[in-house]
Amino acid sequence: MDFHGVDLNLLVAFNALMNERNVTRAATQIGVSQPAMSAALSRLRNLLGDPLFQRSNAGLIPTPRARDLASPVAAALRQIELAMVTPPAFQPETAQVTFKLGLQDYPTVVLLPALMEALEQNSPGVSLNVITFNDRNAAVDLLDAGVIDAAIGVPPTNMDARILTRPLLHDEFVTIVSSEHQAAREPMNLNTYLDLQHVLVSPEGQLHGLVDQTLAQHGKQRKLVLTIPQIFAVPAVVARTKMAATILKRVALHSQVSHRLMLFSPPLALPEIVFHLIWHRRSDNYPAQVWFREFIARHSSTL
Repeated sequence: MDFHGVDLNLLVAFNALMNERNVTRAATQIGVSQPAMSAALSRLRNLLGDPLFQRSNAGLIPTPRARDLASPVAAALRQIELAMVTPPAFQPETAQVTFKLGLQDYPTVVLLPALMEALEQNSPGVSLNVITFNDRNAAVDLLDAGVIDAAIGVPPTNMDARILTRPLLHDEFVTIVSSEHQAAREPMNLNTYLDLQHVLVSPEGQLHGLVDQTLAQHGKQRKLVLTIPQIFAVPAVVARTKMAATILKRVALHSQVSHRLMLFSPPLALPEIVFHLIWHRRSDNYPAQVWFREFIARHSSTL
């Protein structure tokens, strides 16, 4: 390949297109007009002999050639940036900044109070703008659009190389019933479990969950009488009814009615649930964002 006349801006444009999957947003990211970005894409296609991106209702879809180029180009640009620009160190004690954090219900209740306490004590000029989401894949859309700096939730199913994650919070399932329920005075075996009426937590509105999938593998089915998206509403419902629910342990323990509940290990093997810290590759090396992610991880480890 003849590299004569190839300028660095073409690689910058390619990297922005890989990050944003949208010509207009990519142009905004690097501070050029949409026609200039379209022209850069045309030059890249001619240079590489590949369309690189195909248009779809979901945005620009990279070709296999573009996917192969994505990591080397991003790495090369990061090396050039590090060589030419030394960003100022972030000083959390004196900084005046607002971070935008996407949270599912679970980390909002379990983790957010500890984060705010630590900020109040050590970084009084740092504030949070919390954006809630239920559908796990919404985190990717929020990060792509720049609405949030990071998210905490169950890992999305539609991640690509531009979305990065690290495990943050681990929890196990427990089955809960009211302490006044007859089942609270008996061993929680599978037969007892299947005789109960159950609550299903489904943030995404599905009519079956992980427990139902696991039971189906053994040819079993439970009796569902309530499906609800808000997991932290479940303990109060169970405490006042004859229903049972299989939920994450911290949800039961954080409930104001925890003293009215009996907790059992579910009578079937269920995996541990891990909530992840999720962020966009474009903010991976920015000092303030690096500090923010490490701050979250450090205080999550104490729970």
